[in-house]
Amino acid sequence: MKGDSADCCDLLLYWIKYQRVTIIIMLTGKRLADIGYRAFSASMMLLTVYGGYLCSVRAYRYMQKQKQLKVAAENQDAEIIKD
Repeated sequence: MKGDSADCCDLLLYWIKYQRVTIIIMLTGKRLADIGYRAFSASMMLLTVYGGYLCSVRAYRYMQKQKQLKVAAENQDAEIIKD
């Protein structure tokens, strides 16, 4: 009888430990998914800001080139117009 009781208690303790591991793994997985989602969202925000920066730089350079072409056309400077 004592052997049966000890086996039952050991089995119960093992089951409790297993349940704790399952809960910890679930919480860890949820946290990992949350961290991954936040990292992905942050990288998309940075990518959007960087894309906006590149777009504005390109627009600025385009406007500068148009100004140079206008001045060159007024002065008839053929070397600048070729570019």
